[in-house]
Amino acid sequence: MPLRPVQVNIKALDDLAVGRFWAEALGWSAYKPGVTTYVGPAGGLVWPDAVAVGVNVVPVPEPKTTTKNRTHLDLATTSGAHQAELVARLRALGATPTDVGQGDVPWTVLADPEGNEFCVLEPREVYLDTGPIAALVVDCEDPRAMGRFWGEATDWALHEATDDHAVLRSANGVGPYLEFLRTPGVKTVPDRVHLDLLPYPGDDRAAEVSRLRDLGATDLDLGQGDVPWTCLADPEGHEFCVLAPSS
Repeated sequence: MPLRPVQVNIKALDDLAVGRFWAEALGWSAYKPGVTTYVGPAGGLVWPDAVAVGVNVVPVPEPKTTTKNRTHLDLATTSGAHQAELVARLRALGATPTDVGQGDVPWTVLADPEGNEFCVLEPREVYLDTGPIAALVVDCEDPRAMGRFWGEATDWALHEATDDHAVLRSANGVGPYLEFLRTPGVKTVPDRVHLDLLPYPGDDRAAEVSRLRDLGATDLDLGQGDVPWTCLADPEGHEFCVLAPSS
C-alpha cells in the first residue's frame, strides 16, 4: 500500500527553540519525545496524527546557508485581519521578512528564527479546511513528473497537473496540500526542509522502499549512519525519508 506523509522535517541548530516557534505559529504544541522536537495539534502527543501533517524539528550542527530552501510551508488564514494579525504575531516571535524575488504579491514571505522561508497566505477558499498549514510547497523543474512520482509514492490523490503546477492532497480530502511549482534554477544544496513518509501498519517497509526506487527514487547518504529509516531523493533530488512504523 502506498506510503502516507506524516511530518515535515526541519533541521535546526536549536530544535527546541525552533519547535516552540512553530508550535506558536500553528497554534499547536511542542513535544520532546526524544532527540527531536515534534510539533503537532494540542491535547497530547499523537503520532501519526489522523489528519494533520506534523512538524519534526531535528538538531543539526550546521546553520542554514543563504541559499533559499526549495521546500517551504504555506500558512492559511481566514481573513485579511487574520493574515495581518498572524504576520504581526510571527514577527514578535522572531520571524523576519525575507525577499525571495516574490515582488508585489498578496501573501507575506517570512523566515523562521533560523532562516527557513515560509509564506503567510491571503485568505483563499481552497485552504479554508486545511488547518493552519495550507500546503507544503516544493520548487521543481517538471511539476507533471513530480505529480506522477509523488502520486505513485504516496496514498495522496493528484488533484491537478499542468506544466507549471501540480497539486496533491490526502484522498480523504483532509489536511494540507502538497504542491509542486515550476521554478527557475536547479537544486544545489541539501534542503533544510523535507517530507517524511510512513508505511501503514502491516506493510513491508523494505518492499515500499524498493517500490520507490523502481519509481525513480535514489538512495541518499546524508551521514545518517545506521538508522531505522531510509533516506531517499525523488527524481529531481528532493530529499525525503521513509520512517519505520512505531512499535
